[in-house]
Amino acid sequence: MSEGKANNAIKKKKSHIPFRLNLLFFLVFFLFATLILRLGVLQLVKGEQFEAEVQRTEKTYITGNVPRGMIYDSQGRELVGNKAMQAITYTRSTQVSAVEMMKTAKVLSQYIQMTPESIADLENNPRDLQDYWAIIHEKELNKRLKKKEKKLEGAKLYDVQLSKIKPEEWQGLTSAEKQVAAIFKRMNGTYALTTTFIKSKDVLDTEIAAVSENLTELPGVDTSTDWQRIYPQEDMLKSILGSVTTEKVGLPEDQASALMAKGYARNDRVGNSYIEKQYETVLSGSKSQSETEVDANGQASDSITTYSGAKGDNLVLTINIDFQNEVEEIVKNAVSSTHASYYMADRIYVVVSNPHNGEILALVGKRYNYETDEIEDDALGTMNSQYTMGSSVKGATVLAGYMDGVITLNNSAILEQPLKFRGTESKSSYFNRAGGENQVMNDITALEVSSNSYMMQIAMRMGGQYTYTPNGNLEIDKNEVFSKLRNYYRQFGLGVETGIDLPGESTGGRPPIESSIAGLALDFSFGQFDTYTPLQLNQYISTVANGGQRIAPHVVKEVRGTDENGQLGAIKYVVEPNLLNNINVGQEEINNVKKGMYNVIYGNHKYGTGRKLKEDLVTTMAAKTGTAEAFYGGGAASYPQGTLVTNLTLVGYAPADNPEIALSVVVPYLGNDKTSVNQAVAKEVVNAYFNMKK
Repeated sequence: MSEGKANNAIKKKKSHIPFRLNLLFFLVFFLFATLILRLGVLQLVKGEQFEAEVQRTEKTYITGNVPRGMIYDSQGRELVGNKAMQAITYTRSTQVSAVEMMKTAKVLSQYIQMTPESIADLENNPRDLQDYWAIIHEKELNKRLKKKEKKLEGAKLYDVQLSKIKPEEWQGLTSAEKQVAAIFKRMNGTYALTTTFIKSKDVLDTEIAAVSENLTELPGVDTSTDWQRIYPQEDMLKSILGSVTTEKVGLPEDQASALMAKGYARNDRVGNSYIEKQYETVLSGSKSQSETEVDANGQASDSITTYSGAKGDNLVLTINIDFQNEVEEIVKNAVSSTHASYYMADRIYVVVSNPHNGEILALVGKRYNYETDEIEDDALGTMNSQYTMGSSVKGATVLAGYMDGVITLNNSAILEQPLKFRGTESKSSYFNRAGGENQVMNDITALEVSSNSYMMQIAMRMGGQYTYTPNGNLEIDKNEVFSKLRNYYRQFGLGVETGIDLPGESTGGRPPIESSIAGLALDFSFGQFDTYTPLQLNQYISTVANGGQRIAPHVVKEVRGTDENGQLGAIKYVVEPNLLNNINVGQEEINNVKKGMYNVIYGNHKYGTGRKLKEDLVTTMAAKTGTAEAFYGGGAASYPQGTLVTNLTLVGYAPADNPEIALSVVVPYLGNDKTSVNQAVAKEVVNAYFNMKK
């Protein structure tokens, strides 16, 4: 390369370096100028806006619990009430951390003492103790993590952290630490802007005072009042009254979504069974509302009550506790007596109602507990246990015969006789086992003497067979008989829901063997197959008593508010009779059945089944007794399930000419039918009602 060319190359290289530096300086200058300009805009132009954003507060609404409505008997006497209690509450802010809540819990533990139940609940849940230890020792816990584990996030990271805690570490917490952990558990278990009770049981005045004086160092904590359900009548009807969930349980899982859509919080207490559940919307009341300011850090500040809330409305039941109590004593004594004579006879049920409007006047069940050797309440058994009822359903069978047209007012005569078909044992009425009492009788007499043969021949006619030949074939359409009878029985409430204003009632049961044996269709006609509840039996006799209207039973009479003195207020709603259906038969036919039931007690036939009822009865009565062969299903270990037993039943109404009450009595699992405890109980119940009325 020549010397001239080399010099030119050097000049070009030297001139290129300053240009790059100049470009770099220019870019740096431009960036600084842009930054300064941006800072100027932020400070001078939008400074006030951002300062306001930092100081910004939002208004939100926090709801509070109110006492539930109360439950009274028909005379306005308290069955379920509320006991007011002092309480310590916590409202969780939107951005509070677990560490911050732990600090508050530690301060609060200096002023209150958590209940032994809360500590026991904590100790029974190791996860709660681990949560506490993990927050207190977070730095130490993180040192135990491996490099790969530190990269985890969220729940996965936390699960690994908990796995690093040694059992002796969380098991060795002191009593003071457990107090803090129990408080933290309550705080951590609630949702943002939701109020929960830290302590609402056995809160001392000194605790309320201490917390109130130190609220400034207890963010989210406050003092309030809570309520607890009380039962002035102790266990009377308690199972029917139902229960309310605890705040810990909150909304039942199967109802949570629907209830939250209605404005409930997850930790709200709600009716969980029977009346409390059925009438939740009435009893729950309207929550209080507070308008609260929340700052940019999610901390709640000033709170103003915009709506103080409204206590739930009150329920007045149809049941008079004086009468209920008398019937309970009658039944309890009867259980004691029958159990002493027949060891497996361990329960009795009685349902008393007003047949004209469906009001339940007494709902009683008593059952012997073989483990405790005590007689306990089983009122729920009146609606969710079912039994073979026997001849007490024969009034429905007679009316089914009228509805089907196989008997008429002008042609209801049938020869009472044992029925013996080819290849089967003889089927007969109790009083005519040997066939020496064969006689033609109508429907009225058939009810008076409780003729099985009469009912079986109604069923035969429904199945297409009008004649009987001794040792001949039973040529009926058994499926047709079952179908027809069940359809007719449903009109009386047998085998279907009664419509009672309580959840969980049984519809009865059907043995699974009907398709194979035609003779069972005949047994079905006199109550010896399907099973029914005592409540269904009551609805059936009520339908007969009132002239053919099936009315839904109900235990709530009216809904009432609360006056300024906290007592029962004005009526808001009266439960009107709910007519479900009319049975498809005329009044003359119903009157025949009523006449037959009257003659059960007052008739002249030597085989009348209810003669003992009229002795010392304070009013007139119509009734139908029942005896059924059944299988044992009780709790006596010495009697295997399926042991053959006898059920005694009775349905009736009084006075006979103008019914005021209808009742059903069910006495399952007797050793034999040589007792008339069903009649004795019925008589005592009827006398108790009318003597009390006087």
